[in-house]
Amino acid sequence: MGVLDGKVCVITGGAGSLGLASGSLFVSEGARVMLVDSNEESLARAVDFLKAHTNLVDSTKADVSSPQETRNYINRTVARWGRIDVLFSNAGHSGTTRPVTDFPEDIFDAVMAVNVRGSFLACKYGLPQMNDGGSIIITSSIMGVTSSPNSCAYVTSKHALIGLMRTVAREVAVRRIRVNILAPGPIDNTFQAEIERRISALTGQDGTAMINARIPLGRHAKPAEIARLALFLASDQSSFSTGSIFLADGGMNA
Repeated sequence: MGVLDGKVCVITGGAGSLGLASGSLFVSEGARVMLVDSNEESLARAVDFLKAHTNLVDSTKADVSSPQETRNYINRTVARWGRIDVLFSNAGHSGTTRPVTDFPEDIFDAVMAVNVRGSFLACKYGLPQMNDGGSIIITSSIMGVTSSPNSCAYVTSKHALIGLMRTVAREVAVRRIRVNILAPGPIDNTFQAEIERRISALTGQDGTAMINARIPLGRHAKPAEIARLALFLASDQSSFSTGSIFLADGGMNA
């Protein structure tokens, strides 16, 4: 019997490396998983991968910054499996890498729309359909508790998510719904690789080597390593944890 046996879980950003690794781990622990992503082709591949192991998976293409599309993925989940137990707001946008005086306003708005508005809408429309005693997980970042130059939109958005989490955690504690931040350090995936490509172009140095030098464990995380922390937060193993930031950063913030 798995630690998520019979639980209904929604994962936004479900076709990305962390979303897919978490979805794979969740279904292996008995969950029913709705993957949500804006990239239809990547989403189809992710579902095919999971369906090779279980039929307890479904998907919805959605722009998480849209109220209607948020309602759609919530309603599809409820129609398929009933009320929701775990809401993992994981979709993210990295923006670009430029100083604040040269940062494009449209990209700033796009980052805030996905990272902050997307999580706000997930809570707004997801909570009425959640079982009491459930769990909301919001993916922030090591950049939610520190900073880095040339990334004002991403850093601002990841700080904002902590404020959102703390507010919602207090509001829903009466329902025993836990709300926590998952804050990874750099992950070995295409999302992080693009950030590091931009850092390399801006600085003329190897962005990946620069970041590894700042991590006491000396390397990036594997998606599966971060997914195990997501599983802890999704399951009743974290039953007395709410309103908190859970770092998985290799000691980067030590």
